[in-house]
Amino acid sequence: MSTLYIIPTPIGNLDDITLRALKILREVDFVLAEDTRTSGFLLQRYGIQQKLIAHHKFNEHAALKNIVAKIKSGQRAALVSDAGTPGISDPGFLLIRACIEENIKVECLPGPSAFVPALVVSGFPTDRFVFEGFLPVKKGRMSRLHALRTEVRTIVLYESPHRIQKTLQQLAEQLGSDRPACLCRELTKLHEEIMRGTLAELVTHTSESKLKGEIVVVIRGK
Repeated sequence: MSTLYIIPTPIGNLDDITLRALKILREVDFVLAEDTRTSGFLLQRYGIQQKLIAHHKFNEHAALKNIVAKIKSGQRAALVSDAGTPGISDPGFLLIRACIEENIKVECLPGPSAFVPALVVSGFPTDRFVFEGFLPVKKGRMSRLHALRTEVRTIVLYESPHRIQKTLQQLAEQLGSDRPACLCRELTKLHEEIMRGTLAELVTHTSESKLKGEIVVVIRGK
């Protein structure tokens, strides 16, 4: 049956893959991968030989029609990103929407996503939160930051190491330097680091350390 499976993959520790995910990855006709080298390493780790097709932000528009046609012809495909759940700050939305429009079955497995463990370990309220993903790099950035000033829910966002210092400084300016926050880096990996403090304290900490790896910032609501 024509099916698109959305397969979350580990954000760091490869043992976090589920048995169901491995089963489907073995059984589908092909795997759409954000980076075939990264996904190839994961499949090799578990002895899975599978056809990998590159599907990333640079080719997803051009390849969309052909991929949908392949699935609609009766094939089963699995979509994976480099880490976490496809579609969450990663490619996937366009393909999922197109498959739904073509009445193709879309099945999403539960699994890893960096913002969930970061939110939980922050110690801030988890009953209501807002996920901002990556803030705009240029256009719309300040208006988004300004809108967060009055947000009462816990705020979760992603940031890259080379922009984290600037982002924390802007957050401190807009939300207040004394606003409690939590910075989570390299979650589930060997060098996992969790820093808690005010935005001002995190600005100081990040200025003294050269951070690497994926970063999640969690900020207490107003």
